Amino acid sequence: MATDQDIENGSANMLQPFIQKNEKLQTSNQNGSLFMVFLSTFVAIMGSFEFGSSNGFTSPTQQAIMEEFGLSFSQFSVFGSILTIGAMAGAITSGRAADLLGRKGTMRMSSVICTAGWLTIYLAQGPLFLDFGRFLTGYAIGVHSYVVPIFIAEITPTHLRGALLTVHQVFIATGLLVSYIIGALVTWRTLALTGMIPCAIMIIGLNFIPESPRWLAMVGYRNEFHDALQMLRGDNADVSEEEAEIQESLAILQHLPKATVMDLFLNRNLRLVIIGVGLMVFQQFCGYNGIVFYSNQIFTSAGVPPNVGSILYACLQIIVLALGALIIDKAGRRPLLMVSAGGMLLGSLLTGTSFYLKEHDIASDLAPVFTLIGIMIDMGSYCLGLGGIPWIVMSEIFPLHIKGIAGSLVTLASWGGSWVISYSFNFLMAWSSYGAFSLFATFCALAIVFVFKLVPETKGRTLEEIQASMN
Repeated sequence: MATDQDIENGSANMLQPFIQKNEKLQTSNQNGSLFMVFLSTFVAIMGSFEFGSSNGFTSPTQQAIMEEFGLSFSQFSVFGSILTIGAMAGAITSGRAADLLGRKGTMRMSSVICTAGWLTIYLAQGPLFLDFGRFLTGYAIGVHSYVVPIFIAEITPTHLRGALLTVHQVFIATGLLVSYIIGALVTWRTLALTGMIPCAIMIIGLNFIPESPRWLAMVGYRNEFHDALQMLRGDNADVSEEEAEIQESLAILQHLPKATVMDLFLNRNLRLVIIGVGLMVFQQFCGYNGIVFYSNQIFTSAGVPPNVGSILYACLQIIVLALGALIIDKAGRRPLLMVSAGGMLLGSLLTGTSFYLKEHDIASDLAPVFTLIGIMIDMGSYCLGLGGIPWIVMSEIFPLHIKGIAGSLVTLASWGGSWVISYSFNFLMAWSSYGAFSLFATFCALAIVFVFKLVPETKGRTLEEIQASMN
């Protein structure tokens, strides 16, 4: 039996089986059927779609809601940013909920809460119920933002994991685009009703897909674990090696005491936490959510028709994300993150320059062009790496015994940063529009350095191999 010292130091003898796995496991997975993996992923990413539609709700509805309820810009900023307050509450509880209720049970719970949130917004007759409904939808997508990528990572074969996790981000962008398009055609109350559709699809679809095999193994449901894994890999697939690898990994983790928050700061885990939290901080402070929440205002300020600009960049996101899904398991996580941060740096500088030209009445005819190009580059670059890959890395690097606590912390960091940006964005733009984008550009530059120095490459390895090598 391994000693506590062996476990703390990540004993080489214990980790070696995971680092030296041959290619038989991947081959056996490829010989099976992937239908259930794709179906399960589709049901899960309804939560991703909900994530995008909730984020995009404020942009096409801002003027109508402000006029109907007589809200000031500050009051509407509260409505916009309260989504992230709810998401932070969801993030805090998401890890424990996923460990206690299972991945499917947690997705079902959050879908019900999200449906209640949209219904409250639809029926709202004043700012109080409007904000409460927004809080509920925020709570739900805070939970979704953790449990959806975790579920996909735990059910997907190694050679498809990066691509299918990128689909999570594709559907966030799709939800955003649909929200913009429908919002330009219908009233804000009708738009709120459409938000319940993906929730209903998820609630129904969860009845037809298996639970995460890794969660079932973790809680001791051995027969259900085998059945779920066989269902995901196909009736003819040989799952014996994958089953053994998961069981071996869990056997090692069972030597460890029950994880607490303080365990995150132990030597063996601290680097993982720094990587997970750091990526989420840079994901948010590069300015993406400020642009999403207030895109109409940005385009109007720069002289670009807001509906045209918003729909154009939402379409661009889907195209770039689809490209990312095709190349992520070949190009790797690190290169795409650095290219993404570099592109966002360029996009922020171009957008800041456009506002500087307009404010100082220098070549003012070029300002709308620079804004449109800058936002397109910024959004496209975000989708290529910083948008989705931090969630992928988060779902890959943490061992099962701390995944709930660590995942909650990382998700909280993401939504905390989102709240800071979404709430402060209007004030930053009032202070200095080009100064705001210069600040975002600075964070983009720091993100490149952070990824280069600290973030590991995880492509082409099983979750167990990644976690063993990190130790």
